Amino acid sequence: RADVSLFFSFCLLFLCVSSREAESFKEQGNAYYIKKDYSEAFNYYTKAIDMCPKNASYYGNRAATLMMLSRHREALEDSQQAVRLDDTFMKGHLREGKCHLSLGNAMAASRCFHRVLELEPDNSQAQQEVKNADSVLEYEKMAELGFEKHDFRMVVFCMDRALESASACHRFKVLKAECLAMLGRYPEAQSVASDILRMDSTNGDALYVRGLCLYYEDCIDKAVQFFVQALRMAPDHEKARLACRNAKALKAKKEDGNKAFKDGNYDAAYELYSEALTIDPNNIKTNAKLFCNRGTVGSKLKKIDQAIEDCTKAVKLDETYIKAYLRRAQCYMDKEEYDEAVRDYEKVYQTEKTKEHKHLLKNAQLELKKSKRKDYYKVLGVDKNATEDEIKKAYRKRALMHHPDRHSSASAEVQKEEEKKFKEVGEAFTVLSDPKKKSRYDSGHDLEDDTGNMGDFDANNIFKAFFGGGGGQGYSFEANQSSGPGNFFFQFG
Repeated sequence: RADVSLFFSFCLLFLCVSSREAESFKEQGNAYYIKKDYSEAFNYYTKAIDMCPKNASYYGNRAATLMMLSRHREALEDSQQAVRLDDTFMKGHLREGKCHLSLGNAMAASRCFHRVLELEPDNSQAQQEVKNADSVLEYEKMAELGFEKHDFRMVVFCMDRALESASACHRFKVLKAECLAMLGRYPEAQSVASDILRMDSTNGDALYVRGLCLYYEDCIDKAVQFFVQALRMAPDHEKARLACRNAKALKAKKEDGNKAFKDGNYDAAYELYSEALTIDPNNIKTNAKLFCNRGTVGSKLKKIDQAIEDCTKAVKLDETYIKAYLRRAQCYMDKEEYDEAVRDYEKVYQTEKTKEHKHLLKNAQLELKKSKRKDYYKVLGVDKNATEDEIKKAYRKRALMHHPDRHSSASAEVQKEEEKKFKEVGEAFTVLSDPKKKSRYDSGHDLEDDTGNMGDFDANNIFKAFFGGGGGQGYSFEANQSSGPGNFFFQFG
């Protein structure tokens, strides 16, 4: 009996010593916590727990320290252990709720905060935290609705607000990152996903977002690697599986189109690019390239309007896509729509001031300048590559057609119009029949000052010289009585 008494006395003494030592560790932990040296505080609270593993307050204190170290899952475990040891431990319930909320479990957090209010109805902190939890739940609902409607800006807004309370919630961060990617804000999305992967390298959602960003930036091979890795971590990840399938299909179809184009099979290339464009409307960068590629094929097939439309779609998707502006500008040049071509080349040159782009812009500006003058080729009705004989034949035909004598019986208005055209025909022939003047005209120089004040020249003199009229006595226009009014023939004397 004396031995038993001695044993219990020893145990009591040991417990007392352990309790005092544990309290000492706790006090030291408190001191370090006040100094914000949370790592040391954690160490001393752990020592206190080792000495007295049934003390709820020690777990509560270590949970508070772990929260400050952003180790919320470990803090949650300590908080839960604290309230298991003492269900009336108000701080334990409060910290458990905060951990749940930080991790994005607002419903569990709300239950914890309501338990605090059962213990202390007037607890203002718990009252405020209930409101915070309700707000997070509301933002979750709004984000879910926004995602369904593809209102990705709304989702980002809601997740930013929710993360103010749920700062450690990877689910919210991933959803935000995915929506940033859908909005084309790839660096921001990559940054969020990378932060998650630094803390959890096996997070399938974050790996998917990394791949999604690369996919939308047209780095398809790298994107597939991330999608495959995401599927290793989460075999049931449907989004990663679909994105991986789309990425492979898009790459294959685009490469087939490129091969057909290089082989000169433009019809097949056009169809392949069109099929590729149906795979994923959300892949803006790749689709911009596909539209531009199809526009290039369209120009080869002489579908200039379609080519312009495709290039316009490309630059709408990617306003920085220089190649699409260049292709559209060339199409405008082919259509002789020089104002539009100049605008596109100016856009290109402002972005990339290269010698080649400067040359293209100057050439378009020159063609625009030339288009503003009288088009002497059109006046004579000949091509710009017309020969000397073709120019003479055209002059003969147009001069006879518009000669004032031929329209002497017409109204004054018609006579005036035909005289104007007759003069223009003379101007055109004067320039295009002279090699030097024609060369300067073709090069875009101002020819008006170069031709002896053409505004005052006499078209009749050119006509006489061409037809050999010799002072106007060698030709005449006479009515053909059998042909009806307005019909004339030219007769040499």
